Formats: sequence, structure tokens, C-alpha cells
Amino acid sequence: MNTIDDALTEAVANFVARRPKTAAMHERAKAVMPGGNTRTVLFSQPFPIRIATAEGSRLTDIDGHSYIDYVGEYSAGIYGHSHPKLVAAVQDALAMGLNIGAQHVREVSFAEAVAERFALERLRFTNSGTEANMMALAAARAFTGRGAIMPMIGGYHGGTLYFTSGPSAVNAPFDCVMGHYNKADETRALITAHAEKLAAVILEPMLGGGGCIPASPEFLAMLREECTVRGIVLIFDEVMTSRLHPGGLAAKTGVTPDMTTLGKYIGGGMSFGAFGGRADIMALFDPSAAKPLPHAGTFNNNTLTMTAGRVGLTEVFTREVCVSHNGRGEALKARLNDMFMRHQAAMQVTGVGSLLTLHPLGGSISSAEDAAKADMRLKRLIYFHLLANGLYVAERGFMALALTLSDTDFAALEAALQGFIEKYRGLLN
Repeated sequence: MNTIDDALTEAVANFVARRPKTAAMHERAKAVMPGGNTRTVLFSQPFPIRIATAEGSRLTDIDGHSYIDYVGEYSAGIYGHSHPKLVAAVQDALAMGLNIGAQHVREVSFAEAVAERFALERLRFTNSGTEANMMALAAARAFTGRGAIMPMIGGYHGGTLYFTSGPSAVNAPFDCVMGHYNKADETRALITAHAEKLAAVILEPMLGGGGCIPASPEFLAMLREECTVRGIVLIFDEVMTSRLHPGGLAAKTGVTPDMTTLGKYIGGGMSFGAFGGRADIMALFDPSAAKPLPHAGTFNNNTLTMTAGRVGLTEVFTREVCVSHNGRGEALKARLNDMFMRHQAAMQVTGVGSLLTLHPLGGSISSAEDAAKADMRLKRLIYFHLLANGLYVAERGFMALALTLSDTDFAALEAALQGFIEKYRGLLN
């Protein structure tokens, strides 16, 4: 190929030619949804794949193409598709009843399991990680009596908390002081300057959407110190990263936040979120208190999530399985990075354990700004190359490894990426 543009044009043309049904369905979808889409992250040009069936680690689209699923529903799909224990749990919940409109026993046993696993003194359930983060921030503001928050540039905390390149127009109207991920001195100075108005510092201990970039121990230690001294609530968004260690990344790093938010996989594949942490902060939501904070949500304690979530966390993704699964992810990352180095290709994989991101980029990546230096055309070229070889990763290179992925599946990814290097070697340096 002469240029990246030439290679990408050919790859897109091949993609379109093999998917006439998908193209037609996309046109149909556009008649009722803007861009034919109702979830931005799933969109890609010229149109996204459209799935007909899913089982185990496999997806099949409406044109009959099969893919090994490396997206893992952006971490919510850690159990693979239709895990038998979770199918049985859902059937059990259906037999109990869905929309009860009252408290029930299963929410208690699930809450006990989540609290014990992630060392939370008290917690409450929500329907998504977005809601969990919104409620945690509301609690921090009420607890401190301050109004501003500090997210990180490149952070993402849900549909109303986008900070990829600063606050988004769709965000909740918080007064934001933007921190600099992994830049301890700059961020410390900002905290010092704005401490009197800061209610909370919120971050993922490993940026997910920003490129699977772990926070340095020094950075996390600085945040813990500053928040403690200045009475600021430190919130770890572990909606995704909680899967990377039996007690979440907080336990792995040894840095304890004041509040933790959870979501995605912990609900057993159902809609789920939770926020919790220190008992004194969470006491604000005690309905028996004199002036409690309200916390609504028709489906907060829905029986599907309460049942499937407990089974998933205590019987499938146990502490032992968590350690083993993330060990396999680390080994895969090491093999891929070794291959890229041997071929002297400007590519790398970042991440921890079972959450990884492919970057067509050399050099150190310690922030979202670093990751953004990658050529998006090369990311798209990798995406289309992998699809053509029967592998589905996010267009941005993100991968959330499901438990159902086998060593053979890993080998297929390695082979496809080696094929990419061999085919497009001249475009990678």
C-alpha cells in the first residue's frame, strides 16, 4: 500500500462488500434513530456490525460472519454470552417475580457479597455506573458542603460525565477543576489552589476509555494525601477496574478511597451500578435520619440483577478466578508487546490484566494526551483487519477479555496482529 489512506479505503470497501444485509439494516435504523444509533460507543463508519446471535465467546452478524468477541461488552460481558449459571439465575429470578415494588431478601445477600468483596462499609445500588458516579458526587457535595469536583482530563465516568478533552456539552453542570492524570505536581498545585471549593476528586485508578492507562503509585498516593489533609472526598470509579483484582484496583494499589463506584459485570450481565464506602458519608442516604438525601430508582433492587449478580460474583467470577483470569491477560499483553518489539513495529498494548488497549504508537503512554497521539486511521485499519480475520475489538483498540476466551482464541489474535504487521509494515513507522 502506498499510504494509510489507500490501505484504509481498500479495507472499508472490502468490509462493505461483504455486508449487504448490515448496510440495508443501517439505512433502516437511520430512519428512526439519529445515525442509526442509540449508543455512541458502538458506532463506526461507514456502519457498525450488527449482531444476530451470541454464544460463549462468539458473535455472529446478520450477514453470517462469525467473530471472536474481544470487546466483552466494554467490561460488562466478562462472563461471555449466556453463561449457564447466569441463565439459570435469570430463570430463577423470573420465577420469583420481576417488578416487586418492595424490598426483598435477595438484595441483602447481594449487598453483603459486594460489600465484602470490595471492602465497602455501606453501599447502595443503582442501574448503571453513570448513576453510581452521579450519586457519589452528590454525596460528596452534600457531605463537604462544597460544590466543585475534580475529574481528570481524559476521564470518563458515564453518559453525563465525559471528560475526554475537558467537560462535554452533555455533562451534568458541575463546576469542574480538571486534574492532569499521572502528573502529580501539576494536580497537587490545582488541588491546593481550589481546595476550599473542591468536594471530590474522581478518577479511575486505570483510565479505561482513555486508553487503559494505569495511574502511577505516586500519583494515587499524592491524591490520597491531599484529599485527607483538605477534607476532600476521594472517589475511585471502579466500574471497570474492579475486575482487575479480587478487591478492585484500590486493594491492588493499597490506596483506599473514601468512596467507590461499581457497575458493568458485577450485575451478572444485567443493568447494574453501585456506590459506597465510608459509613459516615453513606449515612446521608439513611431514610430514617432526620433529613436524608433522596435516592430514587425503580429498578435499583430489581430481582434479575440481584440474583444474577450474586451468582456471578460468588460462584463464577470468584476471587480465585479473578486472579487466574487477569494473569492470563497479563501474559497475553506481554506476548503481544514482545511480538511488536521483535518486528520493530510502532505498536503496543497497555492495560492491566483483562482490560487492554492496542495503540499504533511507540514511546511512553502515561496519559490520555499521550494516547491521543496515535493515528486514528491506523486504529481503524487494525479494526477492519481484525474483523476480516474474525476478531471483534473496539475501533479504538479497547479489549475486555471474557472468561470464555480460550488459549486458541488468544493465539488467533496474536496471529492476526502479526499478519497486520507483515501486511502493513511500511505504514507503521
